[in-house]
Amino acid sequence: MAQRKSGVLLHITSLPGTPGIGTLGKKAYQFADWLKSAGQKLWQVLPLGPTGYGDSPYASFSTFAGNPLLIDLEDLADRGWASREEIVPPDYIKSDGYVDFGSVVWWKMPLLYKCASYFLKHCSQVDRVKYEAFKNDNSVWLNNYADFTSIKKFYDAKAVSEGISGVKSMWNQFWPRELAGHDPSAVSAWDGSHTQDIEEIKVVQFFFYTQWAALKNYVNSLGIQIIGDIPIFVAGDSADVWANQKLFQMDKNTLLQTSCAGVPPDYFSETGQLWGNPLYDWDAMKADNYSWWVDRIKNMLKLVDVVRIDHFRGFEAYWQIPYGSPNAINGKWVKGPDKALFQEIKKRLGVLPIIAEDLGVITPEVEKLRDTCGFPGMKILQFAFNAEEWSEESTANKDLPSNYTTPNIIVYTGTHDNDTTTGFFKSADKSLIKNVCRYFKVSEDLTPVELTDVLIGAAFESTANTCIVPLQDLFGLGSEARMNTPSTLGGTNWAWRMTEDMFNEGVAERLKELSLHSARNIQ
Repeated sequence: MAQRKSGVLLHITSLPGTPGIGTLGKKAYQFADWLKSAGQKLWQVLPLGPTGYGDSPYASFSTFAGNPLLIDLEDLADRGWASREEIVPPDYIKSDGYVDFGSVVWWKMPLLYKCASYFLKHCSQVDRVKYEAFKNDNSVWLNNYADFTSIKKFYDAKAVSEGISGVKSMWNQFWPRELAGHDPSAVSAWDGSHTQDIEEIKVVQFFFYTQWAALKNYVNSLGIQIIGDIPIFVAGDSADVWANQKLFQMDKNTLLQTSCAGVPPDYFSETGQLWGNPLYDWDAMKADNYSWWVDRIKNMLKLVDVVRIDHFRGFEAYWQIPYGSPNAINGKWVKGPDKALFQEIKKRLGVLPIIAEDLGVITPEVEKLRDTCGFPGMKILQFAFNAEEWSEESTANKDLPSNYTTPNIIVYTGTHDNDTTTGFFKSADKSLIKNVCRYFKVSEDLTPVELTDVLIGAAFESTANTCIVPLQDLFGLGSEARMNTPSTLGGTNWAWRMTEDMFNEGVAERLKELSLHSARNIQ
């Protein structure tokens, strides 16, 4: 029987006490120590890639690269890789409150390139050898990422000067044809004339990977595993698509997508969801033995211990929407690679510690794929009580703890896309509150914070082998602490940060007791 474990969901950006945004510095280590004191074995984070417009970690310029904004500047200075005088933030960069991504990018990215230049001039011979080894070990993605980023920096600035923005400024519409088409001679010529810029981009990635490796080693030394996260699809404006165009559903002449990703109309949306991501050409992927996906998972397993794949159902079948459609209505289901992909990855990498995000309307075929691969799925307690057909005896709602048919699942109170559980209860209608209280046999007079505690207890006591609770729920925070509202941009999406007083001994002790009482995290 698999060990029963529990842990906490908190993204790196939400750590407190560092200029502008949470980083891989001392506060990350302090949070790991707090998890240890709380008797936890798991720390779940969101995708770690560099973010673009909208600041979503699920829309990254690269699925392999690390987010430079997470690099800790104090650590760079401590290592002798940056001038301590230069890393002092300006007055408009605060160390608490919501992340202001625009300000952080404006200040921190140029500074990181300065730090990279400083490193190249002043690093020790030992560090130089480590850097060269890093470049060699990561060449499968690093060279393309550095080229893409260098070219993008130049043409993004040009687009701004010409008043061009949005989709029209993307690589496949604004860059010169030879560069957009990833012509080897054109890319090589760019390399030759931008050597310093490209080298600095690579150094910044070396900074990230060095700091992340040190943090992961420390977390693991405490007996804690890190659960990472990747979206099934990648962003169109990414090094992944630019450098691997033959692996995506794209027109070779126009370099535009021929189709894009999304989900069909459902109870929540009459027009479905048009995500816009380019879709994979699975025939081309198969012809290449799924090497791109193997490299992707291999790289992730260097960074984390367990990988959660968002929108897992897309491997069985995906919703294909014609490019240029105003919504997702006119799409169609197309078969994906199914188990063949995971068989190839397993053959080349061994046992796959993967979590299948199987939320939403899931077909028997998707369940079969998940179970054939042996991947745990997910249950969300916030989803368990709002169905019209709900009843205490009903088996219709699969998120009800009494309906779990296998322990090989991950139960959450809520996810990064949900309101906090306290916020959820504050806005819930009376019938849902009544369902919750009847199911758990508690008073309907309980406050939203008290009901949140009921769901946390239920998650821990459930038969699920793994239980994850967002940090916000442990402190009973309301909607002001919500991480993301899907299908919206701006506002406070992705911007919430914990406060210093949340390194709280009382909450840690309570969490430890929950684990002991539910036989979780026992050595």
